[in-house]
Amino acid sequence: MTPEPSEGDVTPVGTKDDGPRLAAVVVFVRDLDQSAEFYSDLLKMETIVRESTALVLAGSGNSSVVLRAIGPRGEHSLGAIGVQYGCWSAHDPEDLERCERYLKERSAHVETNSDEGRTVVEGRDPDGLPVMVMYPGPERNALGKIMSRVYAW
Repeated sequence: MTPEPSEGDVTPVGTKDDGPRLAAVVVFVRDLDQSAEFYSDLLKMETIVRESTALVLAGSGNSSVVLRAIGPRGEHSLGAIGVQYGCWSAHDPEDLERCERYLKERSAHVETNSDEGRTVVEGRDPDGLPVMVMYPGPERNALGKIMSRVYAW
């Protein structure tokens, strides 16, 4: 039996290669085309499957975003049970700067913070949902503490 990790423990990167990895994030949106443009441009993803009310965007690293249109009256309660937001890892510092510029150009940038050698750019998607891009990501520098953003609600 594996001992429970204590607070502050970080598993060294690369030691848990045998477990499942996140394959997709599903986001319910109001306007499919507007959200598809936002996520594909920000995350450099391409539409690989599209139906009338849903599509799949795929990018590098075998990750994907599934967007499902639920209409203009759809709601998402931040601070409620369930996934709150996605955190993406930029390829390099220039890619992180590109993401920050993209969000600023669309008045979707919230803030940029640096802590313990990691920079996080936070923005909002077209429906106001939080989207974060960080560099370096956990594949290069494991998260050594809980991000303060987790306690924002």
